[in-house]
Amino acid sequence: MAKQILFIVLAVVFLSSCGNKAQKQTTQQEETKAKTDSAADKKQDIWNQLMRSIAKIDSYDGDRILESGQGFFVGEDLLVTKYSLVNQATNVKVQPFDENKKYTARSFVAFDRINDLIILKVDSISREPIELHKDTLPNFAKSFYVAPKTGKTLQLFTGKVLNLANIRGTRLYRITNRIRTSQFGAPIFVSTGKAIGVAYSGTVNFELQSFAIPAEFIAAMLRKRSETSEPLETLKNTSNEKIAAENRKIKGLVLETDYGDITIKLFNETPEYRDNFIRLAKEHYFDSLLIHRVIADFGIQSGAADTRYAVPGANVGWKGPGYTIPAHIVPGLYHKRGMIGSPRKPDTENQRQRSDGSQFYIVSGRKYFDKGLDELEEINNYTFSAEQRQVYKTIGGAPHLDGSYTIFGQVTSGMDVVDKIVQVETDRRWRPLEDIRIKRVRILK
Repeated sequence: MAKQILFIVLAVVFLSSCGNKAQKQTTQQEETKAKTDSAADKKQDIWNQLMRSIAKIDSYDGDRILESGQGFFVGEDLLVTKYSLVNQATNVKVQPFDENKKYTARSFVAFDRINDLIILKVDSISREPIELHKDTLPNFAKSFYVAPKTGKTLQLFTGKVLNLANIRGTRLYRITNRIRTSQFGAPIFVSTGKAIGVAYSGTVNFELQSFAIPAEFIAAMLRKRSETSEPLETLKNTSNEKIAAENRKIKGLVLETDYGDITIKLFNETPEYRDNFIRLAKEHYFDSLLIHRVIADFGIQSGAADTRYAVPGANVGWKGPGYTIPAHIVPGLYHKRGMIGSPRKPDTENQRQRSDGSQFYIVSGRKYFDKGLDELEEINNYTFSAEQRQVYKTIGGAPHLDGSYTIFGQVTSGMDVVDKIVQVETDRRWRPLEDIRIKRVRILK
């Protein structure tokens, strides 16, 4: 009888233990599920909160719509987007993802023409800034972008960051997310909800690829932003009489290069080229650009936007500021040694002979005999004056460009620096084997 009682007691204890264990497992599962649901809700809350700081944008010239895209807030009233979406606009309509109301941006506090970014100041709004991801991002990290809700459903699209690469001379994140034109300017996020950059897509090597312009460039603009905003209209490729009058008084500009200083003057006879060059210099556009083309017996060339971050051996010199300038060939100006001109695409692609918006060349040249000049006259259907012939025979230059390329300036000192650069070794595309950069351009008042 005692054995039976002991058996019953042990059985009860065992069953009780199993029941407690099962109950404990159930409780743990419920707690785990609750934690998972809580984490999911928290993650959902993060994305829902970010919706308030992302906006659709439409740029306008007066009442005429120009471009559409997106942007996101990096300050309470500061919205970053692609520069090319708004650079010809007078105003931009901004509609946050979380409401139907539209706000207006008529001014900006910073822009980066080479990296195609601008920070707009939006009127009558205050939003939580999206935090920028500033740390090194590993390859194949998850990337996200958010689309406006359809009903109550949050649209969150996932991809991967392939790498940080030099594309067309600019540092970009390559991503697998499919970015449509209407999403240009959107923020690309990592899982923490921080933005790694600004989205867009483009064709590279005959393949449509998606990119994010890194947040480091946005952070740099925020650090350097102006305390007072400027009207969007000032971004247009035009000048006014006040600016022109100020530029006529400028004594010259100094190109500070790795090989020494080259001082130049810009001709008032080509005011649109003068004002354009000075404007780009004030923007620091030329800073850190390569002297990417060096040709013996001709000269040196710089001003290409795709050279600032170019890796050694890359084929560069194809990217400008996003616009061209009408040719302005002035009688009496010719390509003697020391002259500064504007390159352009060949006539087959450029029937109006429009010049590149930022690139320029400095002529070192060589001396010519009458026979060579006679041959050039016949080939180019161009007649050299007696003065030109004398200069080309004694001082030298690049007479084959006369009548076809715009001259807008001249070197006043530093031709010895040009001559040193002309002697460097280059690859088959005339790019120096060792990088030579314009460190900065200084304006002489």
